[in-house]
Amino acid sequence: MIGRDTSFDALNALHAGGIRGIRLHLLIGKLHTWDDVPAMAAQVQHLGWHIELQMDGRDLAEREALLAALPGQVVIDHIGKFREPVAPDHPSFRALLRLVERGNCWVKISGAYETSKSGPPDYADVAPLAHTLVAAAPERMVWASNWPHPSAHGARPDDATLMQTLLTWMGDAATRRRILVDNPATLYGF
Repeated sequence: MIGRDTSFDALNALHAGGIRGIRLHLLIGKLHTWDDVPAMAAQVQHLGWHIELQMDGRDLAEREALLAALPGQVVIDHIGKFREPVAPDHPSFRALLRLVERGNCWVKISGAYETSKSGPPDYADVAPLAHTLVAAAPERMVWASNWPHPSAHGARPDDATLMQTLLTWMGDAATRRRILVDNPATLYGF
């Protein structure tokens, strides 16, 4: 995370150290506001960085036009992080699909435990969103472990179970390779 006042030299030093994106925290207790998003996206474009949004996915319908107009790549955390699980036909999830289909929006297929009400092992209330996203645009999905799961409530998720659930969401070996290997290489410049 950076501030709007982060200097050009500081950004260049971060880039030299391997950083390839910034995270904007737009949830309760937020560190950023929606007004920060366009300026901060522009701030890192000379480096080719993406912006990653930690947000409530239910805001996507309202913020779709703003996000579509941003320069560069946008990454939406945690399967959209719909703070209350929604169905795939929800207007904000449909907005997420449209953003992904534009070609500059990515989604992290991770952190289902952060919003699921049904819980492990299959996160049945979040799984339809993951399946829909992977089917619609496997080339725009990436994975993150979220280890050591600092925002988990109660017992920490079992990483082996999370990985098995993820593998079922991704389907075949080619899609798995794309999401776990090829897409991160593209997004992060590996």
